Amino acid sequence: MYYENLLKEGKNILKNSGIIDWDIDAWLLFEYVTSMGRAEYFIKSSCVAQEEAVDKYLNLINTRAAHVPLQHITGSQEFMGLKFIVSPDVLVPRQDTEILAEYVFLRAKNKRILDMCTGSGCLAVSVMKLGSAAFCAAIDCSEKALEIAKKNAKLNDVNIEFIHSNMFESVTGDFDIIVSNPPYIRTEVINTLMPEVKEHEPFIALDGGIDGLNFYRIISSEAKNYLKEGGILAVEIGYDQGRQVVNLFQKSGYKDICIQKDLSGNDRVVAAVKK
Repeated sequence: MYYENLLKEGKNILKNSGIIDWDIDAWLLFEYVTSMGRAEYFIKSSCVAQEEAVDKYLNLINTRAAHVPLQHITGSQEFMGLKFIVSPDVLVPRQDTEILAEYVFLRAKNKRILDMCTGSGCLAVSVMKLGSAAFCAAIDCSEKALEIAKKNAKLNDVNIEFIHSNMFESVTGDFDIIVSNPPYIRTEVINTLMPEVKEHEPFIALDGGIDGLNFYRIISSEAKNYLKEGGILAVEIGYDQGRQVVNLFQKSGYKDICIQKDLSGNDRVVAAVKK
């Protein structure tokens, strides 16, 4: 089989299986298996593919066709230009979360940061790597998630203190910035999500309770106990949760509350300052 025919077959399998980004995913798996860039592919597209590459590629294509996330197949995802290890124990880092990462790392230089619900560690690692923070502690209730986050800190050569804790239970000290991308999907909505999400990503990292606001209530009421005066609290939110989270922050006495939008124009981050 020629390389061009192998790639076409991969695209057809994914398209017929209802994979939304079938064209992109077929190429990314092709690149993963063959280590070819676009330029090299154009040169070698009419060459006969090695049998081992054909078998491996089609096996991975069929795995993706079963709606296993691409990142679980390759084991990694890029976030803020950095490479992160991922597994079914953590949420795959999303582009939307880069809005929150950028907001924080622009304010992080020489600051003490707390990352609540760290998951893969993408926020904590990005802030330390790109924002030159002085210190970062990262919290998660999942020991398996913390194992992945520790690997990502090592992969990206940053020092982070990882703490196994149910929200603020084991947190000590004070911080200049508290950041969090907590679970915020309403429980009843989870079963309507794409199979890649509802069947392969951790339920505990998705479920925000009946109204999706369970963790924002905890964060808005307790974060101020660990923030320095004038400290910043910044959280990612669902596209329709802006006003509700702002109200929670107002009730908890924060000032200078603002909403940051994502590239699609949806509400994505709520940030505020401790009085």
